[in-house]
Amino acid sequence: MQKWLIGIDEAGRGPLAGPVSVGVVLVPSNFDWEQIQGVNDSKKLSPEKREALFRQAQVLKREGKLDYAVAMVSAKVIDVIGIVPSVTRAMSQALKKIHRPDLCKEVAVKLDGGLKAPKEFLHQETIIKGDQKELSIGLASIMAKVTRDRYMERVGKQSKYARYELAVHKGYGTKAHRLAIKKHGCTDLHRVTYCKNIWRG
Repeated sequence: MQKWLIGIDEAGRGPLAGPVSVGVVLVPSNFDWEQIQGVNDSKKLSPEKREALFRQAQVLKREGKLDYAVAMVSAKVIDVIGIVPSVTRAMSQALKKIHRPDLCKEVAVKLDGGLKAPKEFLHQETIIKGDQKELSIGLASIMAKVTRDRYMERVGKQSKYARYELAVHKGYGTKAHRLAIKKHGCTDLHRVTYCKNIWRG
């Protein structure tokens, strides 16, 4: 049995605007999940519950009971290299933030959906709907989503983005967001490759 467990998940694969975010959570293999109850797929939790769990994870990190990292890759990069390589890049960046000597040999990596960790991680498993089945993946999804949502709320308050209401929908393709793109075009936060059929239509 490996000494450590890493859970990995992403948030923001499908939005029309904003970065994609990847969360990585590192816990001892015998981690007591009673310390942070209610972890689930971030999409199944209310914003308030996600925020509460995010803050709990921050406390546990300060106490040295777990570690986590989140990395984001911008819309501009997504437009250039595509979403899958962008997710891979964000994952690699997040993993480097928590890297420890010999971690690759001593950790079991659990990933959601079609994600795959770098090959130096010898023990890895991809789990369909893993964010609902594996707590480490669920917490990674929460860390990724809250970090991304906070970013979108912060930049969405800037005057040049006000007409798009990014802080409300976080860049996802709501009817109001699509109408704003059709009327005003794209900003530097938009994924042009995702939006071209909207403003051309």
